[in-house]
Amino acid sequence: MGSETASGMSAPEPKHAVRATRSAGRKMRSLLLDAASRLFKERGLSGTSISDIAAAGDAFPSQITYYFRTKEALFVEAASRDMLYLARATEQAALNAHTPRDYSHALAETVTATDTVAFFAEALTLTRRRQDLAPLVERTIERLHSEGARAYADQVERHGWRSLRAPEESSRRFWAIAIGVIVEGFAMGRCAEEMCRELLRALGEQATSTSANDGSRLRLVGDRDHSPSTDGETSS
Repeated sequence: MGSETASGMSAPEPKHAVRATRSAGRKMRSLLLDAASRLFKERGLSGTSISDIAAAGDAFPSQITYYFRTKEALFVEAASRDMLYLARATEQAALNAHTPRDYSHALAETVTATDTVAFFAEALTLTRRRQDLAPLVERTIERLHSEGARAYADQVERHGWRSLRAPEESSRRFWAIAIGVIVEGFAMGRCAEEMCRELLRALGEQATSTSANDGSRLRLVGDRDHSPSTDGETSS
């Protein structure tokens, strides 16, 4: 509440006070998401209570319901945030790749090294029963696709690779295959190295290197009179 003026009306909060309140709110949400992500990955949705998350985040249970409404909504938001963090880490890991093969390996090794994709897949399943939570998952998937397409297009243009698919198609294909391979891998008890190999096999060749001096920019290989070299594959 703002302070009261001489006329008895409440004065608005000073701007610096509003900013401080918003900043504190963002910090608390972030702390709760960190705690929830850790506990959900360890114990699952049913094995984690709101009280557990509050204790881990040094907060009150009422703060969780204030910021997230339900435990299920918190689960989906934590999984979505982790997935976007993983996508950013994946792009960074592949940034210095000089060949399509190196690019694909960097992507595959990064996404299979954690349980983040499996965590996100649980959130996808949850939205089947909770359609009110679907918009957040949909926005997350669209960001994965758009940012993956941007990163891939940058690499193709930077190195003059010949892409076998448009960047948008390549990004969507990468994430669809990665989610499938990783969910199956966790279900079958496969290790990260096995999942990485399976992911690379499923992706196949996505682009080929061109001569460093031919001035190639972003070129989609659609005509059969090109015989691209088999330098390697890439994805998203």
